[in-house]
Amino acid sequence: MSDNLYTYGVIEQEDIELEVDGVGEAERVYTVDYRTLSAVVSDIDTTDPERTDEDIEAHNNVLQTVLEYDGGRTIVPMSFGMAFKGARTLKGVLRGARRPLRSALNDIEGTVELGVKIIAPAEDGIPRDEIQADVTDRLSEVSLNETENDLFSDRLIVNKSYLVEREHRDDFDAAIDAIEAAYDDGLRVQYTGPWAPYNFVDIHIGAEKQGGR
Repeated sequence: MSDNLYTYGVIEQEDIELEVDGVGEAERVYTVDYRTLSAVVSDIDTTDPERTDEDIEAHNNVLQTVLEYDGGRTIVPMSFGMAFKGARTLKGVLRGARRPLRSALNDIEGTVELGVKIIAPAEDGIPRDEIQADVTDRLSEVSLNETENDLFSDRLIVNKSYLVEREHRDDFDAAIDAIEAAYDDGLRVQYTGPWAPYNFVDIHIGAEKQGGR
């Protein structure tokens, strides 16, 4: 059996074992500890996994499972493809990135990421700037932080990710309901999540990964 470890993200130190389909057809997801941190991992036969739709979905499903585990866990998500040659190499990476990982966990403790898109009708004669400002004001009041994502379509009025406290998720849901009620004349609201907070952490460990191969 290979000693390679595929890494999904990092949580506060805790012994967790999950029966969930992982990347590379893994059937078991577990944790590897370094001091106050635990990496969520599964076994894999390569350190360079192919970026297939199936494995990308598995990566996201594992993060979702951890996010919802036993009342919810805070996880710093890794980008797809972070595989290391054994626990020793992985622990070396955790050691080198301990401070930013620790800081990121503190920053996102007890939060989830939620996505909001507001889409205009095909025949657009609506006050886009006013709607954008109103929606932004409403959702800023019930969130901790937000990121502006690309308006990749002419019909997109709003495309944002929000960092929301779990305990205030109902308030955010209510704000979305109010927006839908206020703009029920052709606007479409796409509301997704909860997700691991990808858009609110910025940790780069690619160099350490390469060195561990």
